[in-house]
Amino acid sequence: MSSTAFNSLTRRSFLAASSMAFAAGGCATVTPPKPRSYMDGLSFLPEDLADIQRAGLNGMVCDVSEVEEVRDAGGVPRYLRTFAKCSAALDAAVARLASSPYAYIAYRGSDIGRKSGCAIFLQFQSCEPVGKDISRIADFHRRGLRVLQFTHHNDNLFAGGALESRWSGLTPLGIEGLAEMNRVGIVPDVSHGSEPTMLEAAQRSTTPILLSHGACKAIVDHPRCASDAVIRAIADKGGMMGIFMMSFWLTRASVPAVEHLIAQIRHVVNIAGVEAVGISNDFPMAGQPNLAKLNNDNREGVKEYLAWWRAMRGLGIAGFEWTPEHVVIPELNRIDRMASIARALDAAGFSPRECDKIMGENWRRVLTDVLG
Repeated sequence: MSSTAFNSLTRRSFLAASSMAFAAGGCATVTPPKPRSYMDGLSFLPEDLADIQRAGLNGMVCDVSEVEEVRDAGGVPRYLRTFAKCSAALDAAVARLASSPYAYIAYRGSDIGRKSGCAIFLQFQSCEPVGKDISRIADFHRRGLRVLQFTHHNDNLFAGGALESRWSGLTPLGIEGLAEMNRVGIVPDVSHGSEPTMLEAAQRSTTPILLSHGACKAIVDHPRCASDAVIRAIADKGGMMGIFMMSFWLTRASVPAVEHLIAQIRHVVNIAGVEAVGISNDFPMAGQPNLAKLNNDNREGVKEYLAWWRAMRGLGIAGFEWTPEHVVIPELNRIDRMASIARALDAAGFSPRECDKIMGENWRRVLTDVLG
């Protein structure tokens, strides 16, 4: 017998023996599948930082801006983020996480997984704390900020917001601010922006950008949702968007379900590819608290949103002509939502590699591309 034939026979014998041992339960060398990496594109620090571990998160974009609610002459609520409050909140978050065993401040995308716990990328949900002083962007970066949103719903000094009767884009100060974000290494976030704001930011930015939390306008026609043109523009820049948990912007069906979240994800994949989408929350980590207290009774829980919704309708803001019936997908308004979403993606026919990208790897890629 030749040596080649002998080696071939030996390999076949080994594989056959291994197969029988496995069938008999005698194989002790099978490597278990690697756990998935879960990243949340927008949430908040919980009161109990151990909740981060319970959520199974490896990374998250974390809004630490401090919000002050004010009302205009007509009683319509507006939400302001002042320099003083947000500056103090940034320092407080850094100090709080300094000794936590569950999470750590991340400065680069490559920090994800560098030690045990969750990598936290700090964010402000508006450029309001910058005011007219562009040098504050570099100062915030030095102190740990890594994601910065242009505006939150309304027009400000930097950009046009989504919930205005007439849309506008980046202002001259906003163009200058974007260039400074690109220079120092802060990821521009166009969430809550008008369509002109989002398209112009995608066109002008020298780095990938995020729409950290939102939904698809092709499914729910609302200015808080992104058009296909916006989704493509963000993807063409190398960025991505996160699909969030606010169910009245995920579906107009009377009863929201996990399948509606999956439909949003699939739409982004169809428009811009699987690299263009991830998961966001936009509620506290354990879920929308009032709905949780109501055992996720959407009929009762939606009432807290209706006064604001009707105020927007009264101002003539597009998209508020209908009245929402729900706030959350009950199965996902809980701390273990990420594992549930991963299972739903598997069941919906996404491949393991596609699921890995959607559940976390896309966030890692974009954050690493911009931050190193």
